[in-house]
Amino acid sequence: MEDFLGNIDPKTLEELYQSWKINPHSVDEGWQKFFMGFDFALSDTFGQGSTLSDLEFKVIKLIEAYRLRGHLFTKTNPVRARREYKPTLDIENFGLEQKHLKLKFKAGELIGLSNATLSDIIERLNRIYCSSIGVEYMYLREPKLINWIQERVEPTLNHTEFTAKEKKHILYHLIAAVGFEQFIHKKFIGQKRFSLEGLEALIPALDATIEHGAEQGAREFVIGMAHRGRLNVITNIMQKPFNEIFAEFIGESYDDESTLGDVKYHLGYSNTVETDYGKKVRLHLVPNPSHLETVGPVAEGIARARIDDEHSGDVKSLIPIVIHGDAAVAAQGVVYETIQMSRLKGYSTGGTIHIVLNNQVGFTTNYTDARSSTYSTDVAKVTLSPVFHVNADDPEALLHVIRLAVDFRQTFHRDVFIDLLGYRKYGHNEGDEPRFTQPLLYELISKHPNVRDIYTKYLIESKFISSIEAKQMQEQYNDLLEKHFAKAKENPKIKIKHFLPEKWNAYRYSQSSDFEESPQTGVSADIIENVAKLITDIPEGIPLFKKLIKIIDERKKNYNDGKVDWAMAELLAYGTLIYEGHNVRLSGQDSERGTFSHRHSAYSIQGTEEKYYPLQLIPNAKFSVYNSLLSEYGVLGFEYGYSVALPEGLTIWEAQFGDFHNVAQVIIDQYLSSAEDKWGLQSGLVLLLPHGFEGQGPEHSSARIERFLTLAARNNMQIVNATTPANFFHALRRQLKRDFRTPLVVFTPKSILRHPKNVSLVKELENGSFQEVIDDNKVNESAVSRVVFCSGKIYYDLLQRKEELDVDDIALVRIEQLYPFPKSQVDRVLDRYPNTKKWLWIQEEPKNMGAWNFVKEFFDDVPIEVISREASGSPAVGLSKIHSLEQAEIITKVFRPCTCELKNKYCGLQCEEGSKRFERKKQFEYLDNK
Repeated sequence: MEDFLGNIDPKTLEELYQSWKINPHSVDEGWQKFFMGFDFALSDTFGQGSTLSDLEFKVIKLIEAYRLRGHLFTKTNPVRARREYKPTLDIENFGLEQKHLKLKFKAGELIGLSNATLSDIIERLNRIYCSSIGVEYMYLREPKLINWIQERVEPTLNHTEFTAKEKKHILYHLIAAVGFEQFIHKKFIGQKRFSLEGLEALIPALDATIEHGAEQGAREFVIGMAHRGRLNVITNIMQKPFNEIFAEFIGESYDDESTLGDVKYHLGYSNTVETDYGKKVRLHLVPNPSHLETVGPVAEGIARARIDDEHSGDVKSLIPIVIHGDAAVAAQGVVYETIQMSRLKGYSTGGTIHIVLNNQVGFTTNYTDARSSTYSTDVAKVTLSPVFHVNADDPEALLHVIRLAVDFRQTFHRDVFIDLLGYRKYGHNEGDEPRFTQPLLYELISKHPNVRDIYTKYLIESKFISSIEAKQMQEQYNDLLEKHFAKAKENPKIKIKHFLPEKWNAYRYSQSSDFEESPQTGVSADIIENVAKLITDIPEGIPLFKKLIKIIDERKKNYNDGKVDWAMAELLAYGTLIYEGHNVRLSGQDSERGTFSHRHSAYSIQGTEEKYYPLQLIPNAKFSVYNSLLSEYGVLGFEYGYSVALPEGLTIWEAQFGDFHNVAQVIIDQYLSSAEDKWGLQSGLVLLLPHGFEGQGPEHSSARIERFLTLAARNNMQIVNATTPANFFHALRRQLKRDFRTPLVVFTPKSILRHPKNVSLVKELENGSFQEVIDDNKVNESAVSRVVFCSGKIYYDLLQRKEELDVDDIALVRIEQLYPFPKSQVDRVLDRYPNTKKWLWIQEEPKNMGAWNFVKEFFDDVPIEVISREASGSPAVGLSKIHSLEQAEIITKVFRPCTCELKNKYCGLQCEEGSKRFERKKQFEYLDNK
């Protein structure tokens, strides 16, 4: 009905009514509901005879205004007056007057009042839309969604009448929430905990979400939240033993000495709990960094993996809950990226319940300076998600909304937002002084009672509980905390438990020895043959694009000739893993076809929107590939979460260009590289980052190898720059063929995807393993005077020049795995060439970038030198001609003849400088290149 009311006038309304009388289906569902069962032959009081009166129409507009704008005039702020919005809902703004208050209007039927006075109608509207709950939903566009909400908030007056038992249950959780914070504040004075005080109603709200969700079919919940109130949630909801939390305040060491650990309000937890009705549900609180909203996409990825794997795609079985701060949800771009995934087939989790802990201050910034939007939750409107604003001092109103939110999610499988308006009792942390920046607000807060005491007073006055019983409940809870506190003092060592232990108990943590040699990852010829046929045989009756058919035919011909290119080797790696029962998931902005039109894992069927996925024809196949939304931060976080929840599967995120990962650097820094050290959280996620200097400019050349190498330590990731299809094949398969999981970062090629030399034999896939180092097999070992180490695409440029010169005394050695650095294998290479006079590291990247500053520390036995681009603040030049000159100079330096006393055929240095270097080498003293 709201579709009409924007510009409708009484005359049009009358015409609509007459049309409905002739044909009820001539108007939409909202108007049918309004007209049905009515007799609009109104009394002569209004002088309208048998037509709709102008006053009746004005009352309709008033009702619709409450539905549309009532949330602006609620009593949802517990500590200060709301901002004023105009026009108000005063009746004078709708052409009504005080004298009309006692008149009866049939328009009241819209909200369940028949022949009610205007006064009664307004009183009912205020109770529904302007009390402790504000409802934003009229923008949802779909009548069924709007009607669903109206049918649940209007007949009930937007209220649930809880039983005495339920009220005591709410009180217990408020006692726990408030008591826990007060206990810690007393026992650990001045220690940071990021208190929940001012928003303690979150605890009964989460309890209700789990209880009601379990009754609605949910068996599992994945919770993502930042640090505010996290300790309260992890104890009172996740049921982590109190003594373990207290030990984290007291303790000075971890029971596992290899753990670096993290602050207590970042740790995750998994547990199985039993609801009040005897149903067992699985809870997961995802570990989080201080980057606030970063945990959102990670939680969604974990939820999707669990839905796909554990619940066979049934989204009703698992409910994700993401808890935000008001300042963060309004300002952090990853929130927008994440909610834009919510209804996409590759990322949907069947709807998320978002709870915003709205304490009206972001660190020290007032909410009026923290956003331009009216509400912090206005981002919800992007995906047409309803928003409920609730006063955090009214726990019954909050639990009423929680039930609505769970029912909405389970019915429509869409996101829903709850804006919980409260306050922050202390500053940003417990040692912060908030009166420096919010003196008036904190004067009000200092006099404001906590929600436990407010609700206790209400229950006592309403005779639901006695003051003695309330006091006993508080004392019992405090005694429980004291017992656990004593236990913590006896054993203060901190234990970091596995997140999702049911998935990770079968995997161990890696050791340095695990990376010295790779395991055998070959596949039988029969399996490879079966997968290859699926990829290259196009079933009859499936029309494909001519250019695609040509690509497939070329793959078939090459395979029949015993060869595979990069894309074919990649698809065979996926296919063989799927054949062996593994899940393979790949996503990125162009991952179906591939940014460089090389992969073609999905064949578009001409004349339709349908696609044909060859790898999905493998028996019991678990293969999914998605072209992602144009997001790096959100999608990488999602895929990381997916990999955490499904270690037995291969999860891959591909950047359109390698350097685009910098938009997702938070995920790389806070999860990919450090989560195992901080939280004991492993992941086997694979990053495919196209890399190579080809004259495409600064933003499409370097995937920033140096950044990953800077983060590399304690075997926290594998950094690979493979140069052959076979090695890429084995690197991918290696991820699932060991009993531990470590992230894999692969710098993948661009132009050399189709290089005639970048091919492998099918036999190389059937046997062998990933080669961390590939030595030169076309040299005269005793004659080699120069060994050139390199990594990645530049090898092919060097190889071309070497073949042009027909050189056999220069060895080109490829370091295929940069980290963990294959030191023992490199040492074997060094021993192989006893007559070498010059050791070089060659890279395309500027000297201050690339791998040089990392690898040079491992060549401690030889005087290795670097040839590269000059150090630069930008990765590459903008003009292709200048790029070509720079590239040619690097290659020329490697192969330039020498006439100095060094007697080296290819010195790459001027004679005088070469002589100086010769003397310094004898003394093992080195200077930088000029």
